[in-house]
Amino acid sequence: MAALKAFSLFSLALLILLLLPLLSAHATNPPNSLDKKTSPFEFLKGLHGCHKGNKTKGIQGLKKYLEQFGYLNYNHSKNHTHSNDDVFDDLLESAVKTYQLNYHLKASGTLDDKTVSTMMVPRCGVADIVNGTNWMHLGKKWHDHKSHGSFHTVSHYSFFPGNPRWPPSKYRLTYGFVSGTPTAAINAVVQAFQAWASRTHFTFSQAPSGARPDITVGFYSRDHGDGYPFDGTGGTLAHAFAPTDGRFHYDGDERWSVGAVPGATDLITVAVHEIGHLLGLGHSSVQQAIMFPSISQGVTKGLHPDDIEGIRVLYNR
Repeated sequence: MAALKAFSLFSLALLILLLLPLLSAHATNPPNSLDKKTSPFEFLKGLHGCHKGNKTKGIQGLKKYLEQFGYLNYNHSKNHTHSNDDVFDDLLESAVKTYQLNYHLKASGTLDDKTVSTMMVPRCGVADIVNGTNWMHLGKKWHDHKSHGSFHTVSHYSFFPGNPRWPPSKYRLTYGFVSGTPTAAINAVVQAFQAWASRTHFTFSQAPSGARPDITVGFYSRDHGDGYPFDGTGGTLAHAFAPTDGRFHYDGDERWSVGAVPGATDLITVAVHEIGHLLGLGHSSVQQAIMFPSISQGVTKGLHPDDIEGIRVLYNR
């Protein structure tokens, strides 16, 4: 019996590893093998200890990182002097402090160990701050339905600007997959839709052949025409658009798995996160929430009360 159990576990692990290259193969214009060896966030290691007043090679990359995720915008500043150089200026220090607040780090403005390691974790490509409003750190008080009205807790779910949402006529959403999507990935996304359906007023079903789905899921690589290019292995994992756009894109260059596999990212966890965006949720600063922006390799996550409360508030349920 022990030998049979060991063989079964070995077979499962082998199946998962065999699936990984199949999943990665469904990328358009895959990068060369050299690009796949290091994370696009690797440069941050060289900036450890940097702070205001420094001029260090790589700081311009830090500025681009923080601009990409909504923390820094020189276009809205009167001082454009250091927008394209390696000077750690006042505006960059302020952006780093805001990032640190959102990720529960000491808001020193300095790139300490914890800040650098947090920035290097693979993450969703959707910005944390959109149009300058930092909803992640504002927090909202909501009633604990298990109490008698005397207790409130602070949530940190957020919405997209203008609170876009699906109209009542579209609470039964259909989904479809880009041609060539691996069966393992399709099954993973179906499970993610089921997770949301079990905790919300939405229902999800696969669109009939030839019909136009409300939501489309696919694997893409680098610049794939939507204005938000992927960056190769280990950086941004996926992104999705606010209602009622319906686009959900995985980065096909990542090493994907179904379940917690060391060195790979769980397809289901990322799908649950991106579906949250499709329904109208932004990022949350609650680390246990599925809408927290980053996800480490080899782990899985599910829906959290913060995520569910966010959807209920957005849709007045």
